[in-house]
Amino acid sequence: MSGERSDESALPGFDDMVQGPTGRALREWPEPPPLSGHGPARIIALCNQKGGVGKTTTTISLGAALADYGRRTLVIDFDPQGALSAGLGMPSHDVVTIYDLLLGKEKDARKAVQATKTKGLDLIPANIDLSAAEVHLVNEVAREQILARVLAPVVDDYDVILIDCQPSLGLLTVNALTAAHGVLIPLECEYFALRGVALLVETIDKVRDRLNPAVQLDGILATMYDARTLHSREVLERVVEVFGEKVLETVIGRTVKFPDATVAGAPITSFAPDHPAAAAYRQLARELIARGQVA
Repeated sequence: MSGERSDESALPGFDDMVQGPTGRALREWPEPPPLSGHGPARIIALCNQKGGVGKTTTTISLGAALADYGRRTLVIDFDPQGALSAGLGMPSHDVVTIYDLLLGKEKDARKAVQATKTKGLDLIPANIDLSAAEVHLVNEVAREQILARVLAPVVDDYDVILIDCQPSLGLLTVNALTAAHGVLIPLECEYFALRGVALLVETIDKVRDRLNPAVQLDGILATMYDARTLHSREVLERVVEVFGEKVLETVIGRTVKFPDATVAGAPITSFAPDHPAAAAYRQLARELIARGQVA
């Protein structure tokens, strides 16, 4: 999630967080207790058909924060652009990818898993080959459930699996929703980003009715928030007005540290652990654990 500003002395969004930018009292989410055991994982799809809203940044940073809290976490790059793999500094060519698993070129999902530099955080990578997956899968039997079958062997190895979806509502995203227990929608605090949320929620409802009765909307995460602009504040107010408690209390502000961390191939929590952006993602991890959406 990039921003034009280079002045880090006044971080837009972060200063206001103590007042609760969603209009609610901002609770101090407790430090999560350690787990006595691991698995089976709860699968969360990070979806928004609009690009550039912070899905990949959130997958990386939230995954790393959960791993830091002792949750075994697997992140899945489900976007042909391969931004998640690149953002973690991991190879995505000449290795087993999610594309190979979807097409049955590799049967064992564990052979695609790569350990990242963050302890407890693993990755299944993707590259441009994934763009051909929808064409290959369109004639497959139960094509919407292929990802769920692919992930079944590794579910017991993790506490949470995060799927970074591509910016579309095509077959790959439907596969992610069919495999998932919950959906997290990163939403840029901008009018055009807001317009598409209703369509995405409608798609989630259809998947629940027809393919996966267990899937639910875990929450909407406001991203790229700038408290100094009336537009950001109005968009966030409107989202809270429509979706109420489904809007997470944690809000992610704009900062140039996110693209800096991406260039470094590291999560913000390790690239700049004392930065307010890292604190925001640790708070998000605590909020999801406290809400029961992550073990």
